[in-house]
Amino acid sequence: MDEPADVRLGRGQRLNEALKEDLELYAVAELEDRINALRAEIARVQAQIDRKRAGRAAADALFSPRPA
Repeated sequence: MDEPADVRLGRGQRLNEALKEDLELYAVAELEDRINALRAEIARVQAQIDRKRAGRAAADALFSPRPA
């Protein structure tokens, strides 16, 4: 049977592939661009973590038992 045209990638698969990529093939400018892209991704991920923690804290405050 033929392979499906759009194979679904697993969660984090692209990141794992990027971590194994041979960096010798890149020029210095390309490596610097890569670092900038990774820093932007770190900031995006940190912002998502902060939003999730804030949401969890709000839910905990709303649903936690109140002291008598």
